[in-house]
Order: sequence, then C-alpha cells, then structure tokens
Amino acid sequence: MTDVSRRDALFSTPLDQVADFSFDERVVDCFPDMIRRSVPGYAQITSMAGVIAARHLSPGAHVLDLGCSLGASTLSICQRLAPGAFTLEAIDLSGPMVDKARTLLTQQAPEHRIDVRQGDIRDCPLPSAGMIMVNFTLQFLDPSERDAVIARLYQALEPGGVLLLSEKILGEPGQEQLLIDLHHDFKRANGYSDLEISQKRTALEEVMIPDRLSTHHERLARTGFTRHDTWFQYLNFASILAFK
Repeated sequence: MTDVSRRDALFSTPLDQVADFSFDERVVDCFPDMIRRSVPGYAQITSMAGVIAARHLSPGAHVLDLGCSLGASTLSICQRLAPGAFTLEAIDLSGPMVDKARTLLTQQAPEHRIDVRQGDIRDCPLPSAGMIMVNFTLQFLDPSERDAVIARLYQALEPGGVLLLSEKILGEPGQEQLLIDLHHDFKRANGYSDLEISQKRTALEEVMIPDRLSTHHERLARTGFTRHDTWFQYLNFASILAFK
C-alpha cells in the first residue's frame, strides 16, 4: 500500500497491556497491509476462489462466503463469473469489516448480486449453497465449537457442492517450531519488528487457536465429506477443498 496511514503499525510501540485481538475499526483500516505482510499465501488462495468456482459451480448456484473480511474471495468470483451466473451472501461477525466490505464490493462489482451482512457462522441462517468459502475463520472459534460448525456447513452444501476451507495450522509433531520460526522470519522480511511480532502473538494467544492439518481432515471425514484434499500450503497456512 502506498498510503502510509494504512500501514499496519498497531503493535509497533510498546504496550503496557496487550489486549486480545479483535477485528475493530483500527484493524479494518490497515487490514490489506496486515494480511499482505503477515499471512503467506492469502492472495493466492483468495484469487483462486474464482477459478475454483468457475470449475465447480453450476449455473445459477448460490455461494456463501463466511468470515468474508473485506470480500477478497467474493471479488475473485465476481471477476471470473458473469453477474447472472451465481448469487452470493458474504457474512462476517465484525460490523466494521462488513461495512467496509459492502462499500468495496459495491464499487468493484456493482452488477453482481451480493448480499453483505453481519452474522455469526455458528448460528446465522445458512441457505442451500453450491459452494461455501470459510477462509481463516474457523481458527477464531473455540475448538469445542468447530465440529458443529463444519456439520452446519455440510448440511447447507448441495450434493456435489464444494467447501473451500483455509486456516492457519499447527505443524505436525516435530515440525511445529520450524513453521513458527519461518513464519516469524516471513514477517521480519516484510518489515515487522520483533516487538510487533511478539505483541501481536500475545494479542492472538487466547483468540486464535490453530488445529493441525490432520485434525481438519479428520473432522471433515467424520462429518461425511466424500473427498477432502489439501491443495495449497505455504508455511503454516493451508487450504483444503472438500466435496459433498
């Protein structure tokens, strides 16, 4: 980003007390820069959403983008498919995120039928859908709630539908620290200081609890998905395609 006012500097000065991370107005304001410099593979995953939709969606299908943030995955689909080819609901728990996403999508995809609204993936209405996208959202739920959420998504998917599930992951036994260290090096290479890395990690410690990749696959299998493949991994960030 060229606008320095939108650079992520939320943890650049020492804080007397580091509050739990939340997707408030300050985070929304610098979110594109934060994601670019701290989440390896985010742009590749969201840009592939349109490619995946073009391959797997039936004409007129409905799409759910749950935990949509600023709508990058939704916009990717809009750039690949004509306005009449699908309908889409983009839902996020954060009010500031929803407001900004609605503005951006209205500007960048004005002809597409997109309903952007605030909601909780745990209990919001989920209409039948041919594709559901849940990118870096499950990791912010209590681990005890994740099985039930995946079951909800499975029930909402039409037969033959596809789930795009992307998450920060915990390394498998023996590789946990390697992936953590490399991710911190990734952040340093993108301009974050050790202070920023440390304070951000403290802010996320009780808010974001990642699962191992194997745990995700086990959960998907238990739920009933007939096929679930890891199609992308960059350090400790991965994306899975699961088919009903």
